[in-house]
Amino acid sequence: MTAAVAPVTPDELRRIDLFDGLEDAQLAQWATAATVRRVAVDEVIAEQGEAADGLQLLLEGSAEGYVIEGDRLEPVGRQEAPTWLGAIAVLTEGPMGVRMIAVTECRLATVPTDAFYDLAVAHRPVLRRILRQIRPVFARITSMEANRERLASLGTMAAGLAHELNNPAAATRRAAADLADAFQVASATLGSFVEAGLSREEAERLVLRQREALERAGERGPLGALDAADAEDEVLDALEAAGIAEPWRLVEPLAAAGLDAAWVAEVAEEGGAAADAALRWIAASLAARGLIEELTDSAARMSSLVGAVKSYAYMDRGDVVDVDLHEGLETTLTLLGHKLKHTRIEVVRDYDRDLPRMTVHGPELNQVWTNLLDNAIDALGEAGTLTVRTRRDGDCALVEIADSGPGIPDDVVPRIFDPFFTTKDVGSGTGLGLDTARRIVADRHRGSLTLDTSPAGTTFHVSLPIPGG
Repeated sequence: MTAAVAPVTPDELRRIDLFDGLEDAQLAQWATAATVRRVAVDEVIAEQGEAADGLQLLLEGSAEGYVIEGDRLEPVGRQEAPTWLGAIAVLTEGPMGVRMIAVTECRLATVPTDAFYDLAVAHRPVLRRILRQIRPVFARITSMEANRERLASLGTMAAGLAHELNNPAAATRRAAADLADAFQVASATLGSFVEAGLSREEAERLVLRQREALERAGERGPLGALDAADAEDEVLDALEAAGIAEPWRLVEPLAAAGLDAAWVAEVAEEGGAAADAALRWIAASLAARGLIEELTDSAARMSSLVGAVKSYAYMDRGDVVDVDLHEGLETTLTLLGHKLKHTRIEVVRDYDRDLPRMTVHGPELNQVWTNLLDNAIDALGEAGTLTVRTRRDGDCALVEIADSGPGIPDDVVPRIFDPFFTTKDVGSGTGLGLDTARRIVADRHRGSLTLDTSPAGTTFHVSLPIPGG
């Protein structure tokens, strides 16, 4: 048989600072309105993102507050009895900002929302105490969530950078290993020529052949798949006819350089006893040339990505910078490139290059582009069109980011810029991305952030005043 839970008494309420200044008769009204229950250890008292049931009065025990971070729970503070919870969420008609979980067995009293409204209005000391707490609580939560938003943005950039750097880094490692093999072949060639008894004149002819091969490779463009296969078959036959060991190892660089069967046969004849070493040396030289180009391209790609990060963060340039808006847009697109790979999303750029340079808070404005572009890509999924457009609109520079996705539902549009509002699953979004973007544009740059949406897509409009415009 379950033991009855003792109702709350005015004396218990007097120990809670929310009710400081109330008389006994007033405390009795709160006690009458409250429903008391027992809460087991690890039971959820309040859920993040959901509306509060009313004012919660923690009479006995302790509870821990957590912010949901994906699959993790991040602790944000403990509440010890006697105290109160949920009043701000009820008054502001907003969701709970945290999940509250009982750490010990708790005795909890709930004053339903309607009764709480009536009593709070009737008893001004209670209402004033709650209102005094709203500013610091919201400031703390907003700061915490803003930090999460910045970290999420940084995580997006870091994931993109890691993904984009992986390919050139892997290519660099592979090319370096293959280049070491080519160097070993080249190092052994002189000894092979001496052992074969080549004269100075014969060795010079082979050196000329090697230079000729490198020149041909530099002048030749890439072959199509079928042409390359035919050329390799021809060279393979010539190598086999010349008695070259493991001829398949030499085929690709020789054929890619445009060296045909006749050329291979001539070098084999000129090399005599050193034909095998000569052809391997030439093939290794051609391979090394290609590997050096690959290393150069990979290094340039990595340097470009590092430059994009420096540009995105405006490293060494300070917070307030004089920029071409297109620079930030392009840098952000570069760092979000990993999200566009393996999709059929087409990026359309419609830039007005005559827009003047702007003095802006560079890193903050790039956070706006990140939020808007990232949301647009998510809205498109695997296919569609992402359009980035700039133009002059009177005394303002207008940046439009449009997607051809399904649009935003009508019931969501009025709340789209509200803090903590998100259509994503709990833990997948902070609900501050668009609120942060709006505040950066409006408060930091005296501009505006608006949107148009329909089943044919969504367009966000960022309007920034042009100095002296």
